[in-house]
Amino acid sequence: MTTTNKQVEETLMNAEFLQCEINNKVAVVTINRPPVNPLNSQVFQEIIDVMPELEGRNDVHTIVLTGSGEKAFVAGADINEMLELDTVGMLNMNKVSREAFSKIENLTKPVIAAINGLALGGGLELALACDLRIASEKAKFAFPEIGLGIIPGGGGTQRLQRIVGQGIAKELLYFGDMFTAERALELQIVNKVVPSEEVLPAAKEWAEKLAQKPQVALRMLKLAVNSGANVDLESGLSIETACFGNAFATEDRKEGLSAFVEKRKPNYVGR
Repeated sequence: MTTTNKQVEETLMNAEFLQCEINNKVAVVTINRPPVNPLNSQVFQEIIDVMPELEGRNDVHTIVLTGSGEKAFVAGADINEMLELDTVGMLNMNKVSREAFSKIENLTKPVIAAINGLALGGGLELALACDLRIASEKAKFAFPEIGLGIIPGGGGTQRLQRIVGQGIAKELLYFGDMFTAERALELQIVNKVVPSEEVLPAAKEWAEKLAQKPQVALRMLKLAVNSGANVDLESGLSIETACFGNAFATEDRKEGLSAFVEKRKPNYVGR
């Protein structure tokens, strides 16, 4: 049964392009701008608004982000909007897009991208801000900005190289060519490739599995990995130690160790 919360409901009532369904402690957020779900300033702002609401809900442990229809996850930014902007307006749009992607990346709960079609430019940047990515075998990827006389402005030049390395990142960014889901899997841009009809079910399955994990430990894992990615090893190890201590202090740690010794399934309470 789908559940809603008054605050989330009110936020989404004001959202023109986002839809949200919550079930089994998983929130599925769908960007709905058919046929290819381009990102504009309003979509970015709606993401900024809804993510904190989902962050604060006890009945949401994980989030799946996808696009409506079968043609596209998100086929880039809204070019029509960009054409109307001067430099100041474009920088303002870029600021909002950066905040939206950072909201997703820094959410304490895992976010899984269900990439059901084209993931181009800003759409691929959106996917890279998520923790995990599952793609349709028919999905296509590209950073085509160079062909438009611009460069990625939503974190693509930074998040991509942290996944694939600088050399491959430059290849994909400099040429701007389209590549397949299989290539994305080889480069570890996506975690898994499935038939198109299985993308959302597979993402929900992963999300539901993660929803059963001890939530404080999962939160500490995400914090340790994300925070440690951009510092030297010793600093990263210090971050890990702090996160380990926070997880060890929880009731869930006691329950997990006891369940292991007693050979039973643990009953985590999220604290």
